[in-house]
Amino acid sequence: MNSNDLPSLPYRILSVWYRHFLVYTRNLISNGLPPFLEPLIFLAGVGLGLGKYIVSMNNLPYIQYLASGLLVTSAMYTASFECTFGTFIRLEYDKVYDGILAAPITANDLIIGEIFWAGTKGCFFSFAVLTIVTVFGVIPIGLSLLAPVVGFFTGLMFASISLWVTSFVKTINHFNFYMTGVLSPMFFFSGVVFPISSLPKGLQPFAEIMPLTHVVRLVRAFCHHSFEISLFIDLIYVIFITIAMSILAVLRLKCRLIL
Repeated sequence: MNSNDLPSLPYRILSVWYRHFLVYTRNLISNGLPPFLEPLIFLAGVGLGLGKYIVSMNNLPYIQYLASGLLVTSAMYTASFECTFGTFIRLEYDKVYDGILAAPITANDLIIGEIFWAGTKGCFFSFAVLTIVTVFGVIPIGLSLLAPVVGFFTGLMFASISLWVTSFVKTINHFNFYMTGVLSPMFFFSGVVFPISSLPKGLQPFAEIMPLTHVVRLVRAFCHHSFEISLFIDLIYVIFITIAMSILAVLRLKCRLIL
């Protein structure tokens, strides 16, 4: 098909996004309820339990410190699962992409649509966590209402990283290495559970490399109104990683999609 016959680029990307939206909302209760229950269980089990022994962290009640970090870890996990297991199943088992590419949509449109859908889920999951922690008075209403925006960019970033990882994977079980070896350490060593400054000096530079570290700082700035000039560096890091990994993911996955 001639490129001039294709619908507009935003329409093609939105078509991919809308397809995923329809599938997700088909089972709205089973898909939409857990994001609201998980932070409640986690905060009750960990926040309240540890809160008896850890009174404060970085001049904040520990449950506040932990809750603000969970706003973006939820986005990280949902985008990562969507663009690893979800993408692999659609690619190798369900052959969903074969049908999509039969429409006037290019491989580039498909991959970008995947990234934006994962970003949307990141926004929704951050909103779900924010709703719970706000209702229970853990985080006050204010600029924290912008936390889902940070969740959206978190979703975009981890979607692009996860799609790049997916481009190398030949069997679905290999994703366990990514989940256990990359995402789990990121959760514990990116300032979510305790400050990076608590790490040994030799490990702190590695924590600064981790993508989650930078979105945790951004979301905490909105939740606790603690803005600093250094946050621009975090924002630039997030934008750079998202664009760079998206390009790499497109280049690698496009070959698998069109073969």
